Amino acid sequence: MKNILSFFKSMLSEAEGVISSKRVIGFLGFLCLAITMIMNSFTDLSLAPSKELVEAVEFITIGALFGTSLDKIMGKNKSE
Repeated sequence: MKNILSFFKSMLSEAEGVISSKRVIGFLGFLCLAITMIMNSFTDLSLAPSKELVEAVEFITIGALFGTSLDKIMGKNKSE
């Protein structure tokens, strides 16, 4: 169990060991989308969330993960 927790902590952390809020938001958004897809596979269409809500979570997740990738590629400003 301790190995699983350390894996998730390292996955959500930056190189310095600080947990990245963008990665956490991206991961939680991914979990919400995955759970929604699984639930919609087994439930009636009338229980499904609205298309706009799913798209909003999708855009927030993409933005968070893209921001994390962009920070890593471009590097942080050395003066900060």
